[in-house]
Amino acid sequence: MTRTLVIGGARSGKSALAERLAQESGKQVAYVATAQAGDGEMGARILHHRARRPGHWHTVEEPLLLADALRRACRPGAIVLVDCLTLWLTNLMLCDDVALPGSGELALPAAFERERTAFLDLLEAGLPGDLVLVSNEVGMGIVPIGALARRFADEAGRLNQAVASRVERVILVAAGLPLVLKGPPC
Repeated sequence: MTRTLVIGGARSGKSALAERLAQESGKQVAYVATAQAGDGEMGARILHHRARRPGHWHTVEEPLLLADALRRACRPGAIVLVDCLTLWLTNLMLCDDVALPGSGELALPAAFERERTAFLDLLEAGLPGDLVLVSNEVGMGIVPIGALARRFADEAGRLNQAVASRVERVILVAAGLPLVLKGPPC
């Protein structure tokens, strides 16, 4: 069982690398897609990702209940690719958000902590088969304007650190080039 986190900026090549790792494994691939087509641009991005994937890969679309999707998809001798954790995080943060009265602070939905904890606990316990997780590195730029954007950057950074501590390999991708930060080379 190998668990890999592939992390990088937007358009860095992280999804393409993750897909190559899954393809080259020679194992049966399940692709867990977390994106939702909320507008035309996102719909086009989803179509682009679908077109890149081999037709024989099994696709599971799950925007919120990632731990449940992994329990169903992970099997011995198979590989599961999750693309991506930051879209999943966004979905969780926005599924039922409300501002706390008078504070300007964003109250995270009840599902946020429950689903994040379920996912991290599952990673800690281990899953059968191999797992490749894709996530955006959003903390290398300026501090975003707006409470929601800052909260997202904070939560994404916390999630990426928690995942990185629970997997055997972490690969940073920049300009399409992988740099292994933890574990065996790819």
